[in-house]
Amino acid sequence: MYPLAQILHGRGYYLTGSDNNETETLQAVRNMGIPVFLGQRAENIEGAELIVHTAAIMADNPELIAAKASGVPVLERSEMLGIITEEFDNAICVSGTHGKTTTTSMITQILVESGLDISAVIGGKLPLIHGSGRSGSSDIMVCEACEFQDHFLNLSVDTAVITNVDEDHLDYFKNLDNIIKSFHKFCENAKKAVIVNGDDANSMKAVEGITGKKIITFGFDSKNDYYADNIELAGLVTGFDAYCGGKKLGRVTLNVAGRHNVLNALAAIAAAENCGVPFDGITKALFNFRGAGRRFEKYGEVGGITVVDDYAHHPAEIAVTLNAAVKLGYKRVWAVHQPFTFSRTALLLDDFAKALSIADKVVLTSIMGSREKNTLGIHTKALADKIEGSVYFDEEEHDPNFELTAQYVAEHAEEGDLIVTLGCGDINKVARRILEILDEKYNR
Repeated sequence: MYPLAQILHGRGYYLTGSDNNETETLQAVRNMGIPVFLGQRAENIEGAELIVHTAAIMADNPELIAAKASGVPVLERSEMLGIITEEFDNAICVSGTHGKTTTTSMITQILVESGLDISAVIGGKLPLIHGSGRSGSSDIMVCEACEFQDHFLNLSVDTAVITNVDEDHLDYFKNLDNIIKSFHKFCENAKKAVIVNGDDANSMKAVEGITGKKIITFGFDSKNDYYADNIELAGLVTGFDAYCGGKKLGRVTLNVAGRHNVLNALAAIAAAENCGVPFDGITKALFNFRGAGRRFEKYGEVGGITVVDDYAHHPAEIAVTLNAAVKLGYKRVWAVHQPFTFSRTALLLDDFAKALSIADKVVLTSIMGSREKNTLGIHTKALADKIEGSVYFDEEEHDPNFELTAQYVAEHAEEGDLIVTLGCGDINKVARRILEILDEKYNR
């Protein structure tokens, strides 16, 4: 919601807002001069001519109920984002089951460092712009496009970017074929170009039959328009040679780890070159990119124990993150995971167990239901039972047990270990608390 507020505020609209928790983002909104109510109540909407809400709001929220009864137009966040994208002649919309936040962040970093006054809507925080959004004066917008409940079909797309297509949100899509069909519609909506992972079979199915626009492929295979060769992985640094049309563009050095980030960078290179950015400007910006917030973000190191946080909340994302982590040379890798939504946990239980088992040590918190109620009767124990040697803290359904989790990990971690907190909820609080406990243990 924050980037929407930035862009609308920058265009002169008067805004108010509400939230249930004090956060850095909430204070950033206040610093823009936007009044914010803490707590969501019916009276908060008084005087509004348009009301916008996130999909995470439950149907029984009193402010949402009042909004729908008010006669004032009410839009879900993606509908408002769709209206905003119509204002730009070059809306670059980045979608995909995994990697879209990092790719959106990379493209934003490149275009901003190249001097383009773009607008941006990102699903994570980018240090360069001090947040998750930006309001600019040019006709270029970089926008993360989420497929959740077909929200990305609300967008006015000029260039569509697809990082990959995988099984997710099955409570809505039901099966992979329906997911591919939605991505096909997303690509059809693109007015100018589609930039797609040519190595991913599902992504290529999504672009079958698409005509009337440029189709630009990227991947590891040299059959792609953009591809990588001579890949070197050295800790948190990744290097590769970038090619386009069989011609070597030059060497790229990333200060983020993993082969998956090579793919994200290739997509960003294709999008940036499509905007006319020279390759030397692209490589400089990619070198300066240190990752988006909560994307393998290093929180600290105490007593020889390193703590990082990652937003991965789907089995494929967790597998990619942990496979990269185990190659970094640490003594042991800890996966500290907060399952997200009851439906995803139940539907992909075996896949989660397999992905988490890549780590040497697995610790689980209770499931974060978010927008869902636990009608399936699923609990963390069902996942823990499938992971040999795992530990879980799930005594009370509505208590995430973060303190118990942090105490356990900090007590049992050893010098040379890497602790990775995983999940798209608030599991990063555990990462910070682990560091606090370790600091008390080793330094005080």
